[in-house]
Amino acid sequence: MELGPHNWGRPRDDVYGSYNAAAGGCKMNTQSPIMTGTSVIATKFKGGIVMAADNLASYGSLARFRDQERIVKVGERTVVGISGDISDLQYVERLLDQLVVDTSYDCEGTEIANLEPANVYEHLAYVLYGRRNKMNPLWVACVVGGVDSKGECFLGQVDLLGVKYKSPSIATGFGAHMAVPLLRRLIPDEDRFEEIDEKSAVDAIDECMKVLVYRDARALDKYTRVVVTSEGVKITKGVQCEKMNWEFAETIKGYGY
Repeated sequence: MELGPHNWGRPRDDVYGSYNAAAGGCKMNTQSPIMTGTSVIATKFKGGIVMAADNLASYGSLARFRDQERIVKVGERTVVGISGDISDLQYVERLLDQLVVDTSYDCEGTEIANLEPANVYEHLAYVLYGRRNKMNPLWVACVVGGVDSKGECFLGQVDLLGVKYKSPSIATGFGAHMAVPLLRRLIPDEDRFEEIDEKSAVDAIDECMKVLVYRDARALDKYTRVVVTSEGVKITKGVQCEKMNWEFAETIKGYGY
């Protein structure tokens, strides 16, 4: 038998002749996410940003892991929320850790690396676009948020193709359909986020997470919420949605009933 990793389990060509030549060899790229995380939602407010992501990693329709963190702190005032394949999420997390280490070397040991949110945003865009060009994309969508050294808020998204955009309110996954309209009701225009205080932004994010639990079958009622201001990153883990009321489900008609 052929012992090469690309040909495990197939007869040797030099002994038995060409075998299954039309198949073109096995495909080594991962194109089908197995363990996945759903929406990340975020919005700006005056002086900072709020971001939230639930703690569920789903194996298809199975709620497999309920303690998966999907928001990564990068530097002092930058966070990255990641939706999509959990293994690719872990790979991106290692890339960001290495980015912090490499930046720290430039500081010559005198200060902690403080990566600007825009730098992390551009770095991820190049990484994801490069992987897309190799026809082996990282199956993730990344939301980058933070406050730069000038005190300006930053919020942007990069998808698995390397496509990027910035907005005062952003959501991935099902949240792009369910949460963004609610957040845009809070901040209808690009410059209006300066009128929103931290409490209003946090309340809006909590309301969006509650809606997603009701509407998204891959969402969980326990989530991590992060607030980033010029003072730093405040992470609140294990936030629980208020008691859910499913009595209305009995009145739903349709789907063959």
